[in-house]
Amino acid sequence: MASHTTSILSNVLNPLFPFKMLLRGYSLCVLMVDTVWVIINAIYAVMQAVYEVFRPPPMKSVENETALVVGSGRGVGREIAIQLAYLGARVVCVDHNECNNNKTVAYIKRKSGSALSYTCDITKKENVDNLAEQIKHEVGFVSMVFYCCGIPSPRSLMTQPPQDIHDTLDLTLTSYFWIIDNFMPEMKARNHGHIVALTSVAGLSYIKHQMPLSVAQFAVQGLAESLMEDLRINKINGVHVTLTHIYPFIVEDSSELRMKIPSYFGTITPSKAANSILESVLRNYPEASVPKHFLFLGHLLRILPRKATVLVRDLLDTGVDFA
Repeated sequence: MASHTTSILSNVLNPLFPFKMLLRGYSLCVLMVDTVWVIINAIYAVMQAVYEVFRPPPMKSVENETALVVGSGRGVGREIAIQLAYLGARVVCVDHNECNNNKTVAYIKRKSGSALSYTCDITKKENVDNLAEQIKHEVGFVSMVFYCCGIPSPRSLMTQPPQDIHDTLDLTLTSYFWIIDNFMPEMKARNHGHIVALTSVAGLSYIKHQMPLSVAQFAVQGLAESLMEDLRINKINGVHVTLTHIYPFIVEDSSELRMKIPSYFGTITPSKAANSILESVLRNYPEASVPKHFLFLGHLLRILPRKATVLVRDLLDTGVDFA
């Protein structure tokens, strides 16, 4: 006890004691100010998000922009390419199926749009590098990238066997890295551009017998969020990233689907899905979903306890009976 009292007295009588107390007081004040600042800005961000639900930000123009659409041969990718051309963008269509890709470009040109066709197997890095060099030489600066590969259709989810792990990761994720590595540096240098990442519902919840796909889609979501953070840290505010979750069973397909709650889910055409995606992109939303209201469900599942999210997922069963 005596030694403890002596220690306290020595600290109090230390000539540096007032300065230490002053430093601690200053640090506490800084912490309090920073905490209040974070709370105020968080409240403002929530209020702004609520406000934008009722009054969305204006849509930007893509006229004279050059948009790269990877996976433009069919489905949502094809519709995105067509609608971008309709909005005045010059569209660079890339697909491994030359016939389907040429049909997309021919349709765009018949509608007086501007489009170019490139055939490429993007699962090989050298192919992606060569494609990027060719596009930069023949087209110039690519200001928008839409990566539409790896999004499954309802038919494929029900009829295709589990995917090879390497093939799935190469198509869904690794090739996307290569595309970004080739086109994003120039966007950063010009402080102008837009990267659009498309993921399926597998990026929010596991799909039965489709573990490689689910892992790859989760990874694409992480990639998009990492890109956003990289741009924020480097203070590049002219390049935007939009992560869009597509619920493939919502997009009309020729296969027979048995909805658990058909009146709630319903279906939409690939054209309407593409329109919804482009609306989110043109408003520079960081995250969106097709259909739009499912985005709030995804956010809710993130904050609920594990047991609660399992109950919700079992209720919805991804909206489709895959049995």
